[in-house]
Amino acid sequence: MSILDGKSVLVTGATGSFGKRFIKTVLETTDVKRLVIFSRDELKQFEMQQYLTSDRLRYFLGDVRDKERLNRALDGVDIVIHAAAMKQVPASEYNPMEAIKTNIIGAENIVNCCIDQGVERVIALSTDKAANPANLYGATKLCSDKLFVAGNALSGRHRTRFSVVRYGNVIGSRGSVIPFFMKKRAEGVLPITDERMTRFWITLDQGVKFVLDSLERMEGGEIFIPKIPSMGIMDVAQVVAPECSTKIIGIRPGEKLHEIMITEDDAINTAEFNDHYVIQPASDWWDAKAYLERKGGKKVPEQFSYSSDNNTVWMSQQDLIDLLGKEKIEI
Repeated sequence: MSILDGKSVLVTGATGSFGKRFIKTVLETTDVKRLVIFSRDELKQFEMQQYLTSDRLRYFLGDVRDKERLNRALDGVDIVIHAAAMKQVPASEYNPMEAIKTNIIGAENIVNCCIDQGVERVIALSTDKAANPANLYGATKLCSDKLFVAGNALSGRHRTRFSVVRYGNVIGSRGSVIPFFMKKRAEGVLPITDERMTRFWITLDQGVKFVLDSLERMEGGEIFIPKIPSMGIMDVAQVVAPECSTKIIGIRPGEKLHEIMITEDDAINTAEFNDHYVIQPASDWWDAKAYLERKGGKKVPEQFSYSSDNNTVWMSQQDLIDLLGKEKIEI
């Protein structure tokens, strides 16, 4: 049994890397009633229709910036997965208002329209860059996270509940360093921002599963964070292009040496579970003690932080090779 069985589900940004894998997984593993693919790129939707067909699929052109269109698309929808975002750090820095319109105003539109249409549950995808943001993209996603958490108070007597999933770099996704390194191999030199750099890593399948698991256990207001491994950038380079030399080019504006998903400031509201953490809402409508009693979690130490450099779980070069094989990514 799945929480999606018999439900109508809408996925924003569904033609992206996560959306496509999520849609495929849900079609194969659940008895979902209807899956609405909501995105603004007609070419990507056309391409998706060529290899993903089902009488349960609905392709709906629209932009999360357009509240009226979004409101129409959500008619009769039970569950929403919000994956649409402007994600590129340099593009967001150069076009700040465009990132704000999509990532913040778009998030507000999702919240309001889901409440108005009586959607039951909403999961919004976040990013490690939203924790202690060093760039505009991260700042807009932090604002988005706050909007979705606060949406539970805004919902009030309505049934709509909102939660957030936050995780790190997705292996092999568009914009990932792995496809970038693969393209650079022909030049014989890989550009490395800083040899000390570390990142969290998760596969698309792991990300999809974590979203589905979070959808099942959410009560509304949680920020769910998976326990995933870290890896140094030099190890990634060695796996992808061992024959290449490296050139240190320095950290780019808005880039971090290490990624963080839970800051020390958030530790006071963070609970630890077997395979994930939950940042609980710092709001009077949330009973943290009762939540832990129901769920069985434990509070983390006061000065706890979850960063890619202080992680207790690390990915070896062989681990990455094995994961790339499972993802059918040839290196």
